[in-house]
Amino acid sequence: MTTLPASTNRKMGLVIDLDTCVGCHACVVSCKGWNTENYGAPLSDQDPYGADPTGTFLNRVHSYEVQPLATSAMPHPAAQLVHFPKSCLHCEDAPCVTVCPTGASYKRVEDGIVLVNETDCIGCGLCAWACPYGAREMDAAEGVMKKCTLCVDRIYNDNLPEEDRVPACVRTCPAGARHFGDLGDPDSDVSRLVADRGGMDLMPEQGTKPVNKYLPPRPRDTLDEVDILAPLLAPVAEEPKGFLGWLDRTLERL
Repeated sequence: MTTLPASTNRKMGLVIDLDTCVGCHACVVSCKGWNTENYGAPLSDQDPYGADPTGTFLNRVHSYEVQPLATSAMPHPAAQLVHFPKSCLHCEDAPCVTVCPTGASYKRVEDGIVLVNETDCIGCGLCAWACPYGAREMDAAEGVMKKCTLCVDRIYNDNLPEEDRVPACVRTCPAGARHFGDLGDPDSDVSRLVADRGGMDLMPEQGTKPVNKYLPPRPRDTLDEVDILAPLLAPVAEEPKGFLGWLDRTLERL
């Protein structure tokens, strides 16, 4: 495992492109699979095949139909479907860390990743109430809080090929909508992507200064979706068993 110096100003995080996310939930499945095997205690499910299933997920995708504002150039913009992945945003001023009575929730100095020390977590739920993004998950079986770790067991693991040293959700995304890197470095690929595309904070009025950024969707009327998405989705299209076959193959690689 790679050890980082404590004096760095790294801000490791995700940049999520809402323009190219297709809502396939591959990131949700890969996150659940990787962290169930490697989180310590598995991410539990309750009655997964019953009428009212519940479970612990560190990443979820919400889908919304939105109506873009009319402009002089586009007086009647078409409504569009936006898929919105959401997990812990690893805020610079993380309220979940501030309210934790035992210090179980903490923010790492070396890379800014927010984690939970489960041995110190008492399951009081204060961090979930304090998080304005609903990114905390109380595991019903373990009675402790779970959250996105940015796959710290992957990103610094020298035993993995370099291309695999990214969060499982990033490695799996078929549309290339998820990007990982150091947002504290203005010259990093993710920082340049944010600058070029007008990347945004989620709910900036909360003052949490989230590290993760979102790239806004562009009006569909101005784009040829087929031309844009076809190269990204080629690996899925070429899979004989379709999307589920591609997903099975990808999860095996993880």
